[in-house]
Amino acid sequence: MTDICWLSASELAAAYRRRTLSPVTVVEHLLARIRSLDPGLNVFLHLNGEGALASARQAEADLAAGRDLGHLHGIPYGVKDIIDVEGLPTTCHSAVLKDNVATRDAVAVDLLRKAGAIVLGKVATHEFAIGGPSFDLPFPPARNPWNRAHHPGGSSSGSGAGVAAGFFPVALGTDTGGSVRNPAGACGVMGLKASYDKVSRDGVFPLSWTLDYVGPLARKVEDIALFLGVMTGTPAPAINPDIRGMRVGFVRHYHETDMTAGPETAAALQSAADTLAALGASITDVELPPLSDFANVNRAILTPEAWAIHGDWLRKRPEKYGRLSRQRLMVGAFVTAENHLRARMMGATLRDRVSAVFEKVDVLLLANAMNPACRIDDEEKVVLSYFQHARAPFNLTGHPAMSMMCGLSDAGLPLAMQIAGPHDREDTVLNVAAAYQNATDWSDRHPPLP
Repeated sequence: MTDICWLSASELAAAYRRRTLSPVTVVEHLLARIRSLDPGLNVFLHLNGEGALASARQAEADLAAGRDLGHLHGIPYGVKDIIDVEGLPTTCHSAVLKDNVATRDAVAVDLLRKAGAIVLGKVATHEFAIGGPSFDLPFPPARNPWNRAHHPGGSSSGSGAGVAAGFFPVALGTDTGGSVRNPAGACGVMGLKASYDKVSRDGVFPLSWTLDYVGPLARKVEDIALFLGVMTGTPAPAINPDIRGMRVGFVRHYHETDMTAGPETAAALQSAADTLAALGASITDVELPPLSDFANVNRAILTPEAWAIHGDWLRKRPEKYGRLSRQRLMVGAFVTAENHLRARMMGATLRDRVSAVFEKVDVLLLANAMNPACRIDDEEKVVLSYFQHARAPFNLTGHPAMSMMCGLSDAGLPLAMQIAGPHDREDTVLNVAAAYQNATDWSDRHPPLP
C-alpha cells in the first residue's frame, strides 16, 4: 500500500483489471498523502477531494460492471490552474481571478473525463503562467520535493512538484517558453510539449496565442503516451524502445558555447549521449541557430501578445497583480506591431532552419536547464536560472520536445535533458525516451519524502 503513490497510470490500469486495486482505494490513499505532505509543498490550490472520490466510486462501479472506458478509467491526475475544469476555480494563481469558477471543461479535460480519468484538483502555477515563484499572491508558491528550499521550475510548478511528490501519476501543464519542460526537469519527472496545436488550447487561459501549448507531465514514458493519445483524440503512440540505427543529433554547442552549463549538467548530458550510443543509436554533433536568436524572437512575440490579454486589467487594477508578473507583462506595452511582425517572420526562418536539420537526424538531444534548481528565496538566481535553458526554440518552431531526468547533482537535485523530434513525430521522441528510461533507473528515483 505504501507504494501506491509511485505506481504509474499504466500500472494502476493493470491493477484495476486484475482487481488487486480499486480506484477508490487509490484516490483515498493519494488524498491522505496530499493532506499529510502538501502543507510543506504547496502543490494544490483547490483539492477536489469529494469530487474525486465520487468519480472514483463511479469508475469502480463501471469497471466491476464491465463498462471499461480504456486505460485511463479511474486514473487520477492534477490540472494546472490556468486550465478549466467545470465547477472548480480557475484562478491562474492570481487575485485578479480569485473568484472565477469554470463553467465548462477545457477540451483536453473533457476528453480525459470521457476516458474516465479523475481530476484530483487544481495545482499551483506562476501567476498567469509568467510571474515566477512569488510570495505576494493569494497562494504560496509550490516548492521542489527534492529539497523544499528550492524552486520546482515553472510555470507548471504544481504539476511538476505534484508528480514528483507522488500526489498523482500524471498532471496537465502548459508550455509557452518551456513551462512543462522546466518543472519536469527541475523535479525529476518527464514533460512533453507536443507539436503545435496537437493538443487543443480551448479552455486554457492564454499567455501567447503563438507560443502556447498544453502537455502532460508524468514519471513514465508510457503514461505520457496514454494521456497524449486521449488529449489528441488519436490512438496513443505505440512505444518501441529499440533505437538501433536511430540518428541522434547532439546539440552540444547550446550548453558548451551558447550558454555554459554547470559541470554536473554537462557530464549528465554526455552520459546520456553515451547511453543512447550503447543502445545502438549513432550520435552526431549538429548545429542549430543560436539560443540568443530564439530568445529574442520569442520575447518579441510573447510580450506584446501577453500585454494584449492583460493590458486593460493592468491599467485598471495593477495592484491585483503580483510584482513579478506585473513587471514582466508591462514590457509588452513597448513592443511595436512592426517588431512583433518582424519577429513572426524571423520565427518562420528559424523554424525552417531547424526543420532542415531533421533531414539529417531523427531526433535531437540537448540541454534542458543549464543548472539544477536554485533556492526559491534567492530571487536574483531564480530569475537568472529561468533564462539559462534551451527550451524556447521548440515553442517557436512547433517541433515536439520532451524533458526527462538524466542525473542527480551532488546536492541531490535532478538534472535533465531534452529530446526533440520532427513535426508530428511524437512517437519518435517517445521511443528514444523509452529506450533511455529502460536503460537507466532515473525514472524510478523519487524525492526523499515519507
